[in-house]
Amino acid sequence: MWQRVRSSRPGARPETGKRPPGPRAVPARIRRRAPAASLAGCYPEIMASESATPGAAPVRGRRKAVRRSAADLGPDRVSALSYRLLHDADNGLPRSDYVARALDTILEFSGASAASLWLREGPKVVRFSAAAARPSSFRVVIADGGQQAEGLAAAGPERLARALLLGPDGGALPGLTPGGSLVTDDPGLLGTGPAGCRALALVQIHVGGEQVGIMELRGARKGAFPAAAVEAYERLAPILGCALVSQRAQAAVQERVKELTCLYGITQLTQRPEMRLEKAVGGIVRLLPPAWQYPEAAVARVVLDERAFTTPSFRRGAQRQSAEIVVGGVSRGSVEVSYTRRCPEADEGPFLKEERNLIDAVARQLAAAVERREAAAESARLQEQLRHADRLATIGQLAAGVAHELNEPLGNILGFAQLAKKGGADGASLAGDLDKIVAAAMHAREIVRKLVLFARQTPPTKARVNLNTVIAEGLYLVEARCAKEGVELVRRLEPDLPDIIADSSQLHQVLVNLVVNSVQAMPRGGVLTIRTGRADGHVALTVEDTGCGMTEEVRRQIFVPFFTTKDVSEGTGLGLAVVHGIVSAHGGTIVVASEPGRGTRFEILLPLAGLATFKEADPDAVFW
Repeated sequence: MWQRVRSSRPGARPETGKRPPGPRAVPARIRRRAPAASLAGCYPEIMASESATPGAAPVRGRRKAVRRSAADLGPDRVSALSYRLLHDADNGLPRSDYVARALDTILEFSGASAASLWLREGPKVVRFSAAAARPSSFRVVIADGGQQAEGLAAAGPERLARALLLGPDGGALPGLTPGGSLVTDDPGLLGTGPAGCRALALVQIHVGGEQVGIMELRGARKGAFPAAAVEAYERLAPILGCALVSQRAQAAVQERVKELTCLYGITQLTQRPEMRLEKAVGGIVRLLPPAWQYPEAAVARVVLDERAFTTPSFRRGAQRQSAEIVVGGVSRGSVEVSYTRRCPEADEGPFLKEERNLIDAVARQLAAAVERREAAAESARLQEQLRHADRLATIGQLAAGVAHELNEPLGNILGFAQLAKKGGADGASLAGDLDKIVAAAMHAREIVRKLVLFARQTPPTKARVNLNTVIAEGLYLVEARCAKEGVELVRRLEPDLPDIIADSSQLHQVLVNLVVNSVQAMPRGGVLTIRTGRADGHVALTVEDTGCGMTEEVRRQIFVPFFTTKDVSEGTGLGLAVVHGIVSAHGGTIVVASEPGRGTRFEILLPLAGLATFKEADPDAVFW
């Protein structure tokens, strides 16, 4: 079945008797410019002919002159017209725009009333046609290339052309020239064709011995195509074939470059973890139109989770192409490209099969980006759950020390309250007792506050923090445990330590886990040293004990989740794994040194970079 499409290509002439300046008129400065080296090298005689005719008449006047002398088609004129065909093939035009120019050239060259190019495009046959008398007559028709013409009685020009194109070497056709062309003005063969078609010339186009198409010329009078003219058309045909093949190859390369540029840009956007979701998708939408064959007419839209992102002035046209965004087997949206004007038909409506592959690839990239984002969010959620579980386990291990810390202020509160209740004290003494009650209560409240701060589950939030301050607050929870276990706590904190960007609650957890680990390694007491300092663009935290140390085999596994050498009541095997995860998330590193019987040293390096450009996080932001 044939599909007829009217082209609205840029520069199409309006329905008037005059032709405005447009792509059909080739300025003299373009005619004098050398074509690409690849084509000029193949056809030096064309260059010689073109350079031998300086000051040639403009194209518009040339068409009129050709019509007055259609039989005067010598080698120079064939060479000049061949140059124009090859030159236009190097201009990077879309397929239909180039063929429209080629048909203009053929009409001017031949003096025909109408011209068509029947071209094999994969499994299809595409017919491009134009009429000299109707300025806006360019048409594109697509048909199945496997359908043979049936019968030639009263065949008409179209059936004759299909028979020559699809038949067995044209063997069933009468009156072929030695060059394989069919020329006729027989009404019996022309049949009931279009009015005004009194003569027909069908010239085969071969490239490298393979037929690539047919050039069809129609004349308004009998004898419009004499033998000399047909020979000229046959000389032009292989050059036209080379130009078509060259244009197709160049257009294909340009389309691939546009597609790869689009996919590279999308990859760059989706691989930036700091970029907000809406900004990334908005950038992807803007990358789509330039990757399509007619970017000036293309608009795009991406719908993701019922939220639409569009290019400016988006409106759905009749010609559109779309692909679903499928994540985990569930449709989450779509990618759509639409043309705002009617464009020539190609493989899928006006779209190339490569553009179908491209839009499918874009949809897959978006789906993969959403999957990565959701997987990262789930991983962060599970890591926070792991850290929370470890904090609760640590609190259990600190319970005895915390109870002792609370018992002391509670005992003071109770004792001074009983003294005040007995009475007999003067006002000054009573006021002193009450002050002691308040101080003890404030001390107990501070213990509870720090305990709650350590235990609560909150979203990770990075801010400017000072490592010395974090250590002072974190040690508050473990001082009683150290004293109870006979561990001497030594602080060596470097003054004026620069701030870093970090989550203070997570650094509290790192410190407490390392201290608890060291205390457990010194069951008979010892010395625990906490040290801070600077080291090559980092701040350093060192936790060093004089405990039992570790073997090399144990040291290699200490950051593996659930690995532990302690009794069930003493540890979960999560502490050091959580420490490693937190430090890595902050862009830091951990260095461990240990020897059996000589203690262990953990050195943590946290980067100073990023302070100058740091901005407080937007709690409502959604990231890739």
